Amino acid sequence: MQYTYKEEFIRFMVSNGVLKFGEFTLKSGRKAPYFINTGNYKTGKQLAKLGQYYAACIHENGLEADTLVGPAYKGIPLSVTTAIALYNDYEKEFNYCFDRKEVKDHGEGGLFVGKQLVDGERVIIIEDVMTSGKALKEILPKLAAAANVNVVGMIISVDRMEKALESELSAVAAAKAEYGIDVYSVVTMNDIIDAIEKGVIDGKEHLDAMYAYRNTYGVN
Repeated sequence: MQYTYKEEFIRFMVSNGVLKFGEFTLKSGRKAPYFINTGNYKTGKQLAKLGQYYAACIHENGLEADTLVGPAYKGIPLSVTTAIALYNDYEKEFNYCFDRKEVKDHGEGGLFVGKQLVDGERVIIIEDVMTSGKALKEILPKLAAAANVNVVGMIISVDRMEKALESELSAVAAAKAEYGIDVYSVVTMNDIIDAIEKGVIDGKEHLDAMYAYRNTYGVN
């Protein structure tokens, strides 16, 4: 059976223990029928594959940029592996950089490591997941302090497509509403449900719980 890159990514998450099904209490207090633990990515092989899926998402959405920005700390390896995959798979060369937690006042100095940003530079922010939008909120003023860049978009691995605790908007929709930034995900909750329905991954016994969770907390 031939899978799309989205289906391959869902299978990849399951096989590496990143996507799990059951009953999980989230930080929000919600009881969820699935959980995503990106901390289970810890090998070079996993990281290489992860970069390929991010690169495929950028390619599929036709995003053009100069530099990939990886917010510290999880975004750092993601931006590097995505830049490598974009070159290897699509022959597209991107710069990359990542922020320091504190400005370095010696050596090369500055707030960013890697490509030093300039006015008008087109950047894509690379992150793992988006729950509250905290990473985006923290990186944007750092980017603005470095240069007048154009944020083309932000790439995350999974869009949970659920309402925030105090809003009818998802974190992805809130980012668009508040900052005018489009957030693209490799897969969404709907993609995960579709993968179960089609037999791409096991888990049909969890479908009713997934449907119920989406009906309660999902966004249209």
